[in-house]
Amino acid sequence: MPAAQSGRVVSRALAVHVIVPLVLFYGLRWLDVQQFVALLAGAAIPVVAAVREIAVDRRVSGVRVFVLGTMLATVLISFVTGSPRVLLIRNAWGTAALGLFLLGSVLIRKPFLYEAGSFVFDDEKRRTWTGNWERFPEFRGLLLRCSVIWGVACLADASLRVVAAMVLPVDVVPVLDDVLLVVTLAVLLLVQRVYGRAYLRGKGLCLNGVEIRPLGAAR
Repeated sequence: MPAAQSGRVVSRALAVHVIVPLVLFYGLRWLDVQQFVALLAGAAIPVVAAVREIAVDRRVSGVRVFVLGTMLATVLISFVTGSPRVLLIRNAWGTAALGLFLLGSVLIRKPFLYEAGSFVFDDEKRRTWTGNWERFPEFRGLLLRCSVIWGVACLADASLRVVAAMVLPVDVVPVLDDVLLVVTLAVLLLVQRVYGRAYLRGKGLCLNGVEIRPLGAAR
């Protein structure tokens, strides 16, 4: 996928799942709308977007169905209970689904992080990425380990979201959800970078961009 296109995909995901629901919630609360109604309005945005993507792409993935199903179930349960806190845990389902998917991907031939790299890189970098995978078992091992790290971190993130939704003031949780997202991603990217480079150097390899080379062959 070209860089511009991948950037648009990320921007659209941030808008649908983070920015628009957050602005809508606090905008409605500023207008003195009830917490439950404001949260429900924000929750409807990603649900509608997910349904639209399935209809347009005509492709249904297991993860997408799981996330959509759990979000719809959360909305329905919230109607029964009348509790805004039930709606607050909806983001935890997506994070938990990603964590389980990451952990499950290490059991198949190629882990999720390998597929993610192949998806976001341009053609030249994708060829280098594929070459790394085929030539270096150390690289394959690194992606497997990092996929486990990401999976465990996502499950821990989901657990924190549930705790926050249950114990913190309702009006505070939506923005804290987004702060937690930024912190989790920043920590994971830092850990992956530091650990990845140290792991490869320990195996006599170095990383130059996306290309893996033996240390003696590095330019």
